[in-house]
Amino acid sequence: MNQSTKPSFLPDISLSESAPRHSALTWVGMQGIDLPLTVDEPGCSRELHACADVQVNLPAPHIKGIHMSRLFRLLDAMGNGQGLTAAGIHQVLKAMMESHADCQSENARLQLNFNLLLRRPALVTEGLAGWKSYPITIRASLMSGQFHCRMQVKVGYSSTCPCSAALARQLIEQAFLAEFAKQPSLNQHQVAEWIRHNASAATPHSQRSQAHVTVDVNEASSSLGMLALIECIEQALGTPVQTAVKRADEQAFAALNGQNLMFVEDAARRIKASLQGYEHPEIFVRHLESLHPHDAVAWSIPEIGLGSI
Repeated sequence: MNQSTKPSFLPDISLSESAPRHSALTWVGMQGIDLPLTVDEPGCSRELHACADVQVNLPAPHIKGIHMSRLFRLLDAMGNGQGLTAAGIHQVLKAMMESHADCQSENARLQLNFNLLLRRPALVTEGLAGWKSYPITIRASLMSGQFHCRMQVKVGYSSTCPCSAALARQLIEQAFLAEFAKQPSLNQHQVAEWIRHNASAATPHSQRSQAHVTVDVNEASSSLGMLALIECIEQALGTPVQTAVKRADEQAFAALNGQNLMFVEDAARRIKASLQGYEHPEIFVRHLESLHPHDAVAWSIPEIGLGSI
């Protein structure tokens, strides 16, 4: 079709036709929109790939549909290279709601999912480092004029069972006493040699584990505080999973596990104690058991009931 034959008016069925069945809808919008985002925070500045979900409410029962393209264009503007902030998200939600005044929309929400890649140094070996991915979810809403923004980070760590550690120590103790029951005295070299060959006669079980932590994001803050939250969690647990390692680093990691024996309850309480400066923290920890075919889990959820993770 050439320019001269192009129609001057394009129909908008969402407005010109009434819904065949009249009822309000809580949320209408899109999911899985690819979007470039810029993270510009202390210790971390880069562009990354995000996946976005966005919706507004449709309280007018007679309106056939919302304007998806308006939401898409407003969301697309978030990929302009400016650093992601709660205040910026608030403005986008406000614009989305205002763009649907003809649909009487008064609520809007947005979810962003992305992986934050951070360079992590080896525990001991100087100059050795590797990249580690931290899944992040931002959930924000503007409902009846009230803005809320929550951030969830997922952190991987290692957990060694205190019970199995105690049982392993008992077996090693029994083996030692049986070996030297008839010897009235031992020198340190004999003991050291026995330990070198027999200290792993029984070993505690450990497993890769996950911490999902959700906190409020302050709109007045200049950043989301992703890196600060990740480091707070990792320091509380003491055994974050490693990237590049040599034997010295693996040995150092083994020592950290031995010094940080923890049940799933211990892990949840450690994290909770470290989050005193955060508003309404939700904690979910999961130990992917090596002893059992099922997982061990624990939650800590604020009493105000902001919902589950």
